[in-house]
Amino acid sequence: MQTELSRKLGVEHAVFGFTPFPAVAAAISRAGGFGVLGAVRYTAPADLERDLDWIDAHIGDRPYGLDVVMPARKVEGVTEADVEAMIPEAHRRFVRDTLAKYGVPELAEGEAAGWRITGWMEQVARSQLDVAFGHPVRLLANALGSPPADVVDRAHERGVLVAALAGSARHARKHREAGIDVVVAQGYEAGGHTGEIATMVLTPEVVEAVAPLPVLAAGGIGSGQQVAAALALGAQGVWLGSVWLTTTEADLHSPALTRKLLAAGSGDTVRSRALTGKPARQLRTEWTDAWDDPAGPGALPMPLQGLLVAEAVSRIQKYEVDALLGTPVGQIVGRMNSERSVQAVFDDLTRGFERAVDRVNRTAGRSGQ
Repeated sequence: MQTELSRKLGVEHAVFGFTPFPAVAAAISRAGGFGVLGAVRYTAPADLERDLDWIDAHIGDRPYGLDVVMPARKVEGVTEADVEAMIPEAHRRFVRDTLAKYGVPELAEGEAAGWRITGWMEQVARSQLDVAFGHPVRLLANALGSPPADVVDRAHERGVLVAALAGSARHARKHREAGIDVVVAQGYEAGGHTGEIATMVLTPEVVEAVAPLPVLAAGGIGSGQQVAAALALGAQGVWLGSVWLTTTEADLHSPALTRKLLAAGSGDTVRSRALTGKPARQLRTEWTDAWDDPAGPGALPMPLQGLLVAEAVSRIQKYEVDALLGTPVGQIVGRMNSERSVQAVFDDLTRGFERAVDRVNRTAGRSGQ
């Protein structure tokens, strides 16, 4: 599963694996893919430094990358407290009432609310980059459009490729104009923030729009046959995220959530604004239903929604309140039926890829050539 891009980066397989877990990122690279650590949850630079040190110590000479969430336009002088003050009391009351309805316990006095979605803020993302550029990262990906021009220049000065996610050919062309090196065409089926165009349609549109830049296909991909299809559509690799959530190296801290993921079908996800304020595909739960109900107040725009629900999500996860418990995940969740190691996932991907290529060759009358 090699392409020009995978050879350029020195990886055996053109499989780019996004994950919030350092152990998974390292295992992806060790298995011959390209691990990409999601940085958005690291609000303290020291924590990111610790985990990148760990990856460096456990990855050998294999390459890896970092994914940040960084707005292209800077908003001066806005603090988290300023943003918090914009949240209407009616929305706070809705959160309290919903948690009370399902009997979700309070956090212990003095206990931190857990991850807050502040990685979108300019100063947080830049602090992450200050740490990352002190490590041998080979790729910097941005999940919120093209990063600022000075960040692209800074990466290029260090020989780091820059990737950006796109949900349309129009977005992809903007990335090309901004000097991006790799475009990730993320289809409707993908977990997390995603647009409305399906991967099968989006991938060739983006390939054509930004040629000759390399394109990675993302969304609904979890088998070797789908990797082969992505390459047939013109992609130079695939960007996988959801499939790693049920690997043995992942650290969800929630047996109940793992069980829900393993039991879910491909129709058990929904694009909802409940988590961040932007449409994000996730497990459908009574929490997402409450926010999507026209009778409710509706989700706030990003980043207000993420700050509003941060403590609530922490409480739901800590106490594993089944009816409300969810996570961003793509429609590929229907294939995630057992806990496997990252290496086992790669073994299945490579075998499935070989079978798919052989099938196409036989169909074209080229068997044995």
